[in-house]
Order: sequence, then C-alpha cells, then structure tokens
Amino acid sequence: MTPRVRIAPSPTGDPHVGTAYIALFNLIFARHFGGKFILRIEDTDQERSRPEYEQSIIDALRWCNIDWDEGPDIGGPFGPYRQSERTDTYRKYAYELLAKGGAYKCFATPEELAEMRKKAQEEGHRGYDRRYRNLDPAEIKAREEAGQPFVIRLKVPLSGECIFDDAIKGRITAPWADIDDQILLKSDGFPTYHLANVVDDHLMKITHVIRGDEWMSSTPKHIFLYQAFGWTPPTFMHMPLLLGKEGKKLSKRKNPTSIFYFRDAGYLPEALCNFLTLMGYSMPGDKELYTLDEIIGTFDPKRIGTSGAFFDIQKLNWLNQKKIIDTIPLDQLWQRIAEWRFNEAFLQKLMPLAQPRLKTFGDFFKVCDFFFINDIPCTPELLCPKDINPDQAAVLLQGMIWDLDAQEDWSGGAFEKASHKVAEKCQVHHKKVMMPLLFAAIMGKHQGPSLYESVTLLGKDQTRARLLNSIEALGGISNKKMDALKKG
Repeated sequence: MTPRVRIAPSPTGDPHVGTAYIALFNLIFARHFGGKFILRIEDTDQERSRPEYEQSIIDALRWCNIDWDEGPDIGGPFGPYRQSERTDTYRKYAYELLAKGGAYKCFATPEELAEMRKKAQEEGHRGYDRRYRNLDPAEIKAREEAGQPFVIRLKVPLSGECIFDDAIKGRITAPWADIDDQILLKSDGFPTYHLANVVDDHLMKITHVIRGDEWMSSTPKHIFLYQAFGWTPPTFMHMPLLLGKEGKKLSKRKNPTSIFYFRDAGYLPEALCNFLTLMGYSMPGDKELYTLDEIIGTFDPKRIGTSGAFFDIQKLNWLNQKKIIDTIPLDQLWQRIAEWRFNEAFLQKLMPLAQPRLKTFGDFFKVCDFFFINDIPCTPELLCPKDINPDQAAVLLQGMIWDLDAQEDWSGGAFEKASHKVAEKCQVHHKKVMMPLLFAAIMGKHQGPSLYESVTLLGKDQTRARLLNSIEALGGISNKKMDALKKG
C-alpha cells in the first residue's frame, strides 16, 4: 500500500512552528517510503478562520521548503481540500452515525451547559453530564417540531477500554469512562474537528496519521468513529511536543512561535528545518547538522523520540551560524543578507523615518540599528521609567499584547491606540511612562524615529517578540498580577 499522510492546520492565526514541525515529519515519511503528502485546511471554525491565514500557512510552509502533492492550492484526486467546502459530506456521515446508534441528538441550552460546567468544576468531573443521551424517539421528535436547536454528540461506551497501538508510543489503553461524548456536528450544521478529521482521513485514504502528542487524548474518540462506521483506522504516530522554557507546550504567550518571526529575524529556512527535525528525531551517530535530503534518505520511524523536546533558541542560533558558514559562499553572502533586510523595497520604506534624524550619513545605523538587530538591549533599568517598577512595567507590556491581539491588528495605528488605552486602564501617564517604556522595548533606547511607524515596518511578529522579551527581562508577571490584569 502506498503511504498517504497529511497535515491539517486550521487557518485561525499566525503559522506556528509546530505546524512546520509536524509537516516536516509527514513530508519526510512520505518521501522516504515513496508515498504522498497532503495539505488539508481545517476551516470549520467559521468565527476564527480567515482566507489570509490560509495563505499565510501556505506561504510559511513554502518558505520552509516544504512542498505537498495534493492541497487547496494545487488540487488533487481527493478534493476539495478545504473542510468548509465539504460540509454536506460531514452532515451525511453524522446522520449515518445517528442511524447506527453511535451518536445522539443533544438539546442542551447554553444555560444548561453553563450549569453543568459550574457543577463539574465543583465536583471535579467532565462538563457535559449526558442528560440527553437516552431520550426516547417521541421526545426527540417533539423537541425538533418545536424548533429546538440541537447538536449531534458521539455516544461513547460507558464501560470497558479503548486499546490501540501507537507506532511511536506503543500500546495505549484508555478507559471509555474517561472519554466525553464529543460534539460531532454543531447546531449550525458545521462539524467539529473530530468528525471532519476522521471522515476526511477515510475518504482521502490516509494510511498514517502523524500528529502532535496533544492529540493523543482524542485518539480514542477517533478510533470509536472508525469502528462505528466500519472503517479500518490508519496507523497513529504521535510526535513529541515542542516545549518552552517552563517545560510546557510551546506557547505564543511566552515565546515567538510564528514561522514568519524566524524568517524576518534572519534565520535560514534550512537551519530552522534542521532544528525542528532534531526536536523529534535522532540521526545515526547523533549527527546534528544535515540536509532535508539526508534525513529523508536515512529515515527510520524507530528513531523518533517519545518525550517532549525543549525549544532551545541557542541551539537554533548555533545551527543557523553553522549553516551560514558552511553553506553560503562568501560571494553570495551579501546577496542573501540584502534579500533579508537590505532590499530596495524595505529601505525605501525606511528612508522617511531616518531622514529627519540624520546629521550625516554616518548616523543612519545609529538611528535605524534596531531594524537590523534581533537581541535588542533591554534591562529593567532601561525599561522602567522612574515612576514604575519592573512588575508594573511587565503588566503594561502584557496589556499591550492582549489589546493588540483583541484588535487583530498590530499596525502602528493600532499600537498607538492600545498604548493610550492601556495607560488609561492602568492609570499611568502616557507621555512620561508609557512612551519611554515602549521605545525601550521596541528600539532598546528612549529616542528614535517614529515609534508607531517603526512598529508598522517591524511587523507583528518582530514587535510581539520584543514585547515578550522585555517582559522576560523584567522578571515576568506574577499569577496574581496576571489575574488582576485579566479582570481589569
């Protein structure tokens, strides 16, 4: 059987390095075993999905030199490859599952669900209490005729165990009593990830599901769906998680995680990919520097790790330096640097900011150095105006991140708006406190070209990373302060 693997990212935000990490191993698996690699867009979250996010996923993976054999941009024999274009198919299978007894209609109201969540928190068990699991057909019919909205939920067994073999983790056993009755079809007719994922994997003839460890707890639900439909499940392979410094799943709340951050910070795509494969795999002889073709040629699934890997930025820096030295000839180095930041288009945008502050041409890099430096100097002494302490400064910067995320806009105009809003909310002087803090966080100095225009040129990923780095330099934020900021 020809292996068929896929990645299925959701277009609901910036392209995450975790997407590239899983995509790489799917690509490596497919190429090594002569199979096919598919890109599928899981855009059933109608509130958060955006076409521009889908394009960002495609652009980011292409920058990483990851290509696919079938997908929304190139088509293929099993399309369409966007779930929003397959909703009739999911409804058909949801109702087929109802007829088979593997699912049921749930009429729980928002008020009932809120009551269940509260009770679950107090008693320490799952949120949904299955109160609509065993309605008789007459009551179901009456509720439907009355126009009551409903969702379709999975009807998992109440006893026994789900047992399956993971090709990386080995034999896994999960009591059915610990698995909730997952919503499969929402009241708006759109599927949840769990139904759409299984239906698509079956119809697209996916043979191996290679995904992150965080999906391990959902696998029993997916296996139950395969069994209920009478389908053969694929082989599951759950990759180790990428971990942040605190030992938890790598999160954008504390780390730069967008693929575009690494592109814009001047990393080589081949170095990032080399680094990401090291996170989940060990080459023969513990080799650390290699090309994508090398790992494809020697790939052995048995060498995939089983525990989470620390996303060590210092290791990435070392790899990137080695790639620059070993793979870029000196006569091509300036061209590569120019393509990164010293290109005509970027410099033309920079000139209006630089010109008013130039006494001589020699002042250019003094004025604009922060556009070309990743490690902006940020110390508590530099970041804290005399009227606030490090803890307060960190809260102000975190408030900026939350407000800009809420706006879904990181332009200079949005940044200015957020700075005034946060200053007012936290009762600090905008000019004397907020502006010096933000200049220091973004530029590493208290004076420079227009802050807001600079933010626009730096872009979301670089701006966010500098705010996060400054928060870390200030010692982070206590949980008490974080809770107060969320409530405020």
